[in-house]
Amino acid sequence: MAKLYPGMAFTNIKNNWKTYLPYMLSCSLTIALFYIIGSLGANKGISEMWGGDMIASYMTLGQGVTAIFAVIFLFYINSFLVKRRRSEFGLYNILGMEKKHICRVIFLETVYTFLITMAAGLILGILLDKLLYLVISHMLAAKVPLGFYISVSSILQSLALFGGIFLLMFLNSMRHIYRARPVDLLKSRRAGEKEPKAKWILAVAGVICLAAGYYIAVTTDNPVAAIAMFFIAVVLVIVGTYLVFTAGSIALLKLLKKNKGYYYKTKHFVSISAMMYRMKKNAVGLANICILSTMVLVIISTTLSMYLGVNDALKQRYPAEYNITCMVQDNDYFDQGVKALRDNARSEGLTLTHEIAYRDFSFSAIYEKSKDFFVTDPSLYSNFSAMQKYNQLTTFVVVPLEDYNKSMGINETLGENEVLAYSSRQALPTDTINVFNLSLHVKKTLPDFMANGNTAAKISSGHYLVVKDLSVIEKMKTGQNKALGDKADKFGSWLEINYMADVTGNAEKQKDQILAAYHKTWDDIQAMNDAADAAKSDAPQPSSIAMAKADPGFNGSLECRTNEEASFRGVYSGLFFVGIFLGILFLMATILIMYYKQITEGYEDKQRFTILQNVGMSHHEVKQTIRSQILTVFFLPLVTAGVHIGFAFPFLYRILTLMNLFNLRLFTLCTVGCFLAFALFYGVVYWLTSRIYYGIVKK
Repeated sequence: MAKLYPGMAFTNIKNNWKTYLPYMLSCSLTIALFYIIGSLGANKGISEMWGGDMIASYMTLGQGVTAIFAVIFLFYINSFLVKRRRSEFGLYNILGMEKKHICRVIFLETVYTFLITMAAGLILGILLDKLLYLVISHMLAAKVPLGFYISVSSILQSLALFGGIFLLMFLNSMRHIYRARPVDLLKSRRAGEKEPKAKWILAVAGVICLAAGYYIAVTTDNPVAAIAMFFIAVVLVIVGTYLVFTAGSIALLKLLKKNKGYYYKTKHFVSISAMMYRMKKNAVGLANICILSTMVLVIISTTLSMYLGVNDALKQRYPAEYNITCMVQDNDYFDQGVKALRDNARSEGLTLTHEIAYRDFSFSAIYEKSKDFFVTDPSLYSNFSAMQKYNQLTTFVVVPLEDYNKSMGINETLGENEVLAYSSRQALPTDTINVFNLSLHVKKTLPDFMANGNTAAKISSGHYLVVKDLSVIEKMKTGQNKALGDKADKFGSWLEINYMADVTGNAEKQKDQILAAYHKTWDDIQAMNDAADAAKSDAPQPSSIAMAKADPGFNGSLECRTNEEASFRGVYSGLFFVGIFLGILFLMATILIMYYKQITEGYEDKQRFTILQNVGMSHHEVKQTIRSQILTVFFLPLVTAGVHIGFAFPFLYRILTLMNLFNLRLFTLCTVGCFLAFALFYGVVYWLTSRIYYGIVKK
């Protein structure tokens, strides 16, 4: 008896290899991906690379997403196996096996499956881990150390996670067996469903959810609001998709059934009738395929766009090779910093070019459309109503006309209370800017503006204003201090001066010299601050925070594009890498749901098609019926996913602008290319699964 159960478990897996093999391959691949992400996140070699710490942090995030996905996905696939074998369990029960004996066989099958998939997944993960480590090293242009790395912690995490998942799946199988009667189990494969009714209320609710999600995606202009509303829009679209597929597909089939010219044909009559009796479960599976397809397209298209557009994004954030920013009251120290940079660049054999310097004053505000006024009161941000006004959040950068003309090499003029305006990410909502008790009229909208990396780093939309002179900025500063009250010293803005310069020649070839000049200049600035601190210790201490702001020293920053490039690429490469992993997971889930859907429906339709062939239906007519049945509904998820992506496109683009990706053409090409590639792949999977379906139902 002791040898009977292991033998039965092994034989069951062997006899059901058509359903077990894809299942075990899926488990192995999921385990391998989970191990790889965990191993790369824990690999000290990556975190020590320049920019690798960001990839390591993204891997930790990706591992959490993979764990959640593994629980949901493996449970979903396991439900197909349980459903497929319910009649087999019923037969065992009728032949004399007690339910506890059947559970013992299932337990051994679960153990065998766990051991095989865990061993295969870990071996595959360990082998691919080094390869992907080499890929990351190449992406970050880092040297690859010799040796082979195996993450013991990731192995233990994999054993714990998937051991728990397999245990829960076994308990779920026990629940099915103990709750059902033997006769019910035996007849489960022949059990049909009543013809579902068209649930128009649910169909209308689904359309409303989709329309609401699409409306949010299309009308949300501000990138900050796009992030805040993204989750809401996603939930609405997911709920709407399930409702429309569940209720709307039934209504579609009923409409086709009423069309006598279409319905009373051999290939249509059988397919529509067969789908009608199983449409509830069929629709849920199709909705799952649609959601997963949309997730694959969104993840791959956005992360691919970011990875390919990293150079554009880098130049948006760091428009010049060197950037020095300092408070205007520390003008002497600013001049010393600029002089140090020029001297150090010259000593490294570099020639600075495109040098510009200008002063600016920045502040944040929320546009009140009803009052046509920009509000800067900080109390607005502390109540719930502020959450509803993210779409109007903006950052203003104010520059005096003198500095603008000098930097741009032009000669614009302004009258009293007139400004020139330039906008990024989002258009200015009004031609009259009412802020700080000032009413400024936009005389002209500028086609371009001086670069400003600090503003590009902010997540809110940016509006640049050129005002007549510094007196206007002084009025704004006074108004800001009044609005902020006792928080003015902590949160208030100060007039700053910006210096930017590029280098001649090929920056990549001069990388070492550029970095050397940057580090030498930074050391000089630190020396200035140390000297200022020493001088301050001998002088009387300031009596207020306002005076402390004017303390001697370099109160500013020094940035170098080449110095930040590695970490910048690490962010984008890490997102792309995790995106590829998650894309593979969701794509694998899509394929398997399609595969098991075809197998399950094939076995359910086998007897029906046998009867039809016995009364004269040819193999050719069977193929036509299958093709009609699958094409009628099978490609609906792909089409719907394309519609989802079309409406989400402007929404996703606004979010990408927060990552300084303004290349609309690149994002468009990536999105269209990903959809076409996925559609081709989807068609291949359809062709393969339809052949499997035909092989099951043919006589």
